[in-house]
Amino acid sequence: MRRIVADSSANLFEFGKVDYTTVPLKIRVDQHEFVDDENMDVEAMLSALEKTTSPSTTSCPSTGEWLEAFEGADEIFAITISSKLSGSYNSAELAKEEYMSENENAKVHVFDSKETGPGMRLIIEKINELTEQGCSFEETVEKVTAYMKTTNLCFLLHSVNNLARNGRVNILLAKLIGALDIKMLGRADDGVIDAFGKYKGERKAIKETMTELLRMGYKGGKVRIDHVLNLEAAEKLKSMIREQFPNSDVIIGTCKGLCGFYAERRGMIIGYEC
Repeated sequence: MRRIVADSSANLFEFGKVDYTTVPLKIRVDQHEFVDDENMDVEAMLSALEKTTSPSTTSCPSTGEWLEAFEGADEIFAITISSKLSGSYNSAELAKEEYMSENENAKVHVFDSKETGPGMRLIIEKINELTEQGCSFEETVEKVTAYMKTTNLCFLLHSVNNLARNGRVNILLAKLIGALDIKMLGRADDGVIDAFGKYKGERKAIKETMTELLRMGYKGGKVRIDHVLNLEAAEKLKSMIREQFPNSDVIIGTCKGLCGFYAERRGMIIGYEC
């Protein structure tokens, strides 16, 4: 039996009729721990973050949680948030070694997505596509590894307070963005956050997001847009993409706990093929 397992930063808790499951990351705000699963109240987490003055933290799934998710499967593909942003990949690798030592016929491969959210979802979709085509475990690993070189991730943020508190961006940049209605445009660069653009107003920032997709080689392939309580902006970007590429496959989703924590209210994360 083949199974796909992702950590919860994929923003995806079910995937059609596929044997798919997730392992949760956790977010601690003051004394409250939010478990990033299908029952998490993202609005409550965001409100708590906006009220606190203390640093908030995240924690990755344990090796035991990955093992539990693997249980009963013979072929397992695990997908994690970038290893440069979380220990999730390391936990999954430890679980892989333990599971394979206890189940001699099992095959497990862990993909370090070097991305998060919708970028991970593109990988999950590709694994499923190759499974439906009847590809072997080894063929699937090879083809997904090649596919990952053709995807990119960018993000458009209204606030970067949590990124600054966790050392991901400069704290002076965070203050600038919060005070002057500046939106930050960034990309995933080999698994780390590269903040490269600052734009006044959301409309201008969405146009620049489209420009970024084109600059990075987007030609009408899949786009997955996850937003944090900002459907209107996601729809605007989708419309902009469809204007240039009418047949493009664009799907809008929502950021769950971990992605909502970093993207913050009204932020967007965009995964796309190029």
